[in-house]
Amino acid sequence: MSTFWKGWLCALLLLPLAATAQAAQWQEGQDYERLSSPLPTQNPDHIEVTEVFWYGCPHCYAFKPLIEDWASKKADDVDFVLVPAALGQLWDVHARAFFTTKAMGVFDKTHDLLFDALARDHKRLTSGEKIADFLADHGVDRDDFMKTFNSFGVNAKMQQAEAYVRGARITGVPTIIVNGKYKVSASMAGNHENMIKVIDYLVDKERNAQ
Repeated sequence: MSTFWKGWLCALLLLPLAATAQAAQWQEGQDYERLSSPLPTQNPDHIEVTEVFWYGCPHCYAFKPLIEDWASKKADDVDFVLVPAALGQLWDVHARAFFTTKAMGVFDKTHDLLFDALARDHKRLTSGEKIADFLADHGVDRDDFMKTFNSFGVNAKMQQAEAYVRGARITGVPTIIVNGKYKVSASMAGNHENMIKVIDYLVDKERNAQ
């Protein structure tokens, strides 16, 4: 057999070994956790990757460019969803601001602004009124913001977020939930870069299961 064909055959034989090695690298209970009770997803025909975050979290701020880059390259059968961590007090104020900007249709304009103000600049945006004042300086109608902030629709979204966080037993952020079944954090995966790798592994795992 020629050297070329030997090399080609070796490459083929190594492919399943490489896949097995990658699968063995990420271990359930060590690098990620299986939820005891699966959470509902928005589209059962897609694989849902959900990030639970807080605008005031420096770790979420550091993870943001990584997860946004990942989301920009994800496959068409994968949905990326953001859920604010409604864990009480100030976290609830900022979670409510997230849903308010979503409802107003200004989220794309305000998301980075709020992250920069809270996680990077440590602004004291501790109430809906203070957030409304801050966003008004960036062209968001203050009265509409406050009306939406206290609306029935935002209250309902807050209840859903609180139930989601409780169901996933989340105590810190950023945390990723893959398809309502698996939980990934930096403390489990080792760092933010590994979180992305574990997400990819779990997405492939779900895709193969389907």
